[in-house]
Amino acid sequence: MIIKWDSEVREISLKEEGIKDVTRQILIGPEDGSLNIIMRRFRVLPGGNTPFHCHGFEHVIKITRGRGVIVNESGQEMAVSEGQSAFIEAHEKHQFKNPNDRPFEFLCVILNPERSR
Repeated sequence: MIIKWDSEVREISLKEEGIKDVTRQILIGPEDGSLNIIMRRFRVLPGGNTPFHCHGFEHVIKITRGRGVIVNESGQEMAVSEGQSAFIEAHEKHQFKNPNDRPFEFLCVILNPERSR
């Protein structure tokens, strides 16, 4: 069993194309012995966004702080806030944005893409 404080997990600023003011922590993952499931926390700062992208795996999302926007495959923007959850299918294009003046945070749980091939 692994139990740890989120505050002890390294937070990195993502610098990939299409990303603006987003950080990520891998709260639980392969380094903790979880070979199949990865739990990540993303923080999108005011005015920030992830790229409009897709992956070959499902996402389970839990909004844990603030308010933001999830853009779906057709470009529709849906407002989300703390206490809501979302499911994003494999290969579904999506984007997270924060048009607000406070940080927007969410947990993202995925199957380990390295193991699910």
